[in-house]
Amino acid sequence: MKKQLNLLLFSFLTFNGIQAQGLLNKSDAHFTRQDSLRGSITKERSWWDLKQYDLSIKVNPADSTITGSNTIQYKVLQPYKTMQIDLQKPMEIIKVTQDGVALKFNREGNVFYITLDSEQKTGTTKEIKIFYHGKPKIAVRPPWDGGITWKKDKNGNDFIASSCQGLGASVWWPNKDHMYDEVDGMKISVNVPRKLIDVSNGRLQNVKELKDGTKTYTWAVKNPINNYGVNINIGDYVTFSEKYKGEKGDLDCKYYVLKDNLAKAKEQFKQVPKMLKAFEHWFGPYPFYEDSYKLVETPYLGMEHQSCVTYGNGYQNGYLGRDLSGTGWGLKFDFIIIHESGHEWFANNITYKDIADMWIHESFTCYSESLFLEYYYGKEAGLEYVRGIRKNIQNDKPIIGYYDVNNEGSGDMYYKGANMLNTLRQLVNDDEKWRNILRGLNSTFYHQTVTTKQIEDYLSQQVGMDLNPFFNQYLRDIRIPILEYTILDNTLKYRWTNTVSGFEMPIKVALNGKVTTLKPKADWTEFTNDSKIEKVEVNKDFYVISKKI
Repeated sequence: MKKQLNLLLFSFLTFNGIQAQGLLNKSDAHFTRQDSLRGSITKERSWWDLKQYDLSIKVNPADSTITGSNTIQYKVLQPYKTMQIDLQKPMEIIKVTQDGVALKFNREGNVFYITLDSEQKTGTTKEIKIFYHGKPKIAVRPPWDGGITWKKDKNGNDFIASSCQGLGASVWWPNKDHMYDEVDGMKISVNVPRKLIDVSNGRLQNVKELKDGTKTYTWAVKNPINNYGVNINIGDYVTFSEKYKGEKGDLDCKYYVLKDNLAKAKEQFKQVPKMLKAFEHWFGPYPFYEDSYKLVETPYLGMEHQSCVTYGNGYQNGYLGRDLSGTGWGLKFDFIIIHESGHEWFANNITYKDIADMWIHESFTCYSESLFLEYYYGKEAGLEYVRGIRKNIQNDKPIIGYYDVNNEGSGDMYYKGANMLNTLRQLVNDDEKWRNILRGLNSTFYHQTVTTKQIEDYLSQQVGMDLNPFFNQYLRDIRIPILEYTILDNTLKYRWTNTVSGFEMPIKVALNGKVTTLKPKADWTEFTNDSKIEKVEVNKDFYVISKKI
């Protein structure tokens, strides 16, 4: 079960993270009070701990509205009478009740402050019910610029889906919209026109047909879930299923696709059990057996919604048919099936507390693509792929963003992050140990929200070296390390340049074809060979530049 972080510790780590970034010359940025209200653990959030959501909504395609309520069960950590609930414009809260009594509330932008009348006694469990309605923001470029997508399938049926990472789940339902505090479980009830089906997270509990020509689908989630992982998918779906015999027994896998795509889906989705086999090998058991695994067709590309992964890749391999690596290996798998499902381990099992640490989701998951290839096609295939995606690296700004303002860092968290992890694997220099480290991450931080520092400390401990300069270099700086060297007969002189303070990463090189490990520093170091050094080859799986001078 997710544990709420001690607020004082979180603030301390966050402050130190900001200071470290400042020392590494992050560019100036300007943020608003709304950014702070959205991205920080405010006083109006910190005093209560989420326990359960009971979200009940009616989705009306005719006018693109959502109307409903969310009952929030919470535990009082310390007495306080003001609660922050997030709901973005133009959505409106119309009523709030506790213990049958209507409560007063006021709005500041996308934040509602609710004044509680009853005593909020430490240790007690309470409930508050929020009624709301409105036309949620229409997704412009989902899933990157999300909201609700309102489309039609080719038969004229409504085809609707939510996507809201970064933007926030409060774009379509009222909640505590900060990643540090995950709800322990929830119920999702979605009312839709009778001919449509809603697919949401967890397991389907029941379907009720109402006299007004609608149906209500009720889903139950037993595991902790982050807000942006909660989703609705509404369409003229058909379904098929299978059981995957995994590390924790039988895993129910169910697939929802548009009727016209059933045959294509049955063929393309054969990659799901292959994905599960590879990722359970590398990362440990699928983290949500109790809630099943679902893959659901959507009118946009796809997203890692927990136990309800969404798919819109056109039933083809690659990323919309393209190989992101340029090596050919990227066409051996369906990018959306593999990548978005990989997020079940890194994003949904291990979840960032602050979106500034989004690399924890994306770097590991981007790297997982190469591990999938390695599992089925051999180690060199995976290495060629991860080296190939380097061409997409921009080195435009640090991978870690600004804390407490809902700010994510550079998109390099994908391709550079994957190459950073592949570089770290070379330092480990033991494939089975590396696999155990990845599995250990998922067991040590099982169903937890984490900070970069926690991940850094864990990896440093497991690898057996201080990795702080390593992560400063790759996460908090934009420079690529340069290994400068010069040769004079039998002597090689070398050093690191273009690096942060304290960067002393060992590196494998081949001298006249013979592999050795060098330990460069900022100052020149000498290595004397038995014979004349004629050729120096730096191991290409380290994300560095070599320069002979």
